[in-house]
Amino acid sequence: MATKRTAQGSGGTGEGPFTMQEVKALVEIVEGTDVTSLVWARSGHKVVIRRGQQAAAPATVVAHAPVAAPAAPPPAAAPRAEKAEKPGTLVTSPFVGTFYRAPSPDSPPYVDVGAKVKKGQVLCIVEAMKLMNEIEAEVEGVIAEILVQNATPVEFGQPLFRVVPA
Repeated sequence: MATKRTAQGSGGTGEGPFTMQEVKALVEIVEGTDVTSLVWARSGHKVVIRRGQQAAAPATVVAHAPVAAPAAPPPAAAPRAEKAEKPGTLVTSPFVGTFYRAPSPDSPPYVDVGAKVKKGQVLCIVEAMKLMNEIEAEVEGVIAEILVQNATPVEFGQPLFRVVPA
């Protein structure tokens, strides 16, 4: 079973907006790794750090006040709601990384649509920070859908598979 990783800040008060010293420390930490994106939220304030071609600046500080949720979801959210109505259990990514259906490019995929799976059976790998994390089935059933293309980035909580009872 995959584990959730958490990070703890240091050197700051832990309350209120981030100090410039804390932001600089986060940037230095990210520069020493292969991490391309880091989001850290605290007390309604958020720091977003991105590296590479996608980011225009190495660090951005964004402060958000709590906002009430809208009464109705926007039209773009409708397709996601339809997926939730399909029967079965969604297997989601436990963290941000790259989704792989097989242990290596030359190997067959762990599972295909229609495959019967048992609880604890490896379904895929999510690579995060050069660690290959095996994602296991949490329920017994049949793979009804594979919701992600091989070798593509996935977000925390993103659905990967839909498993229906056998």
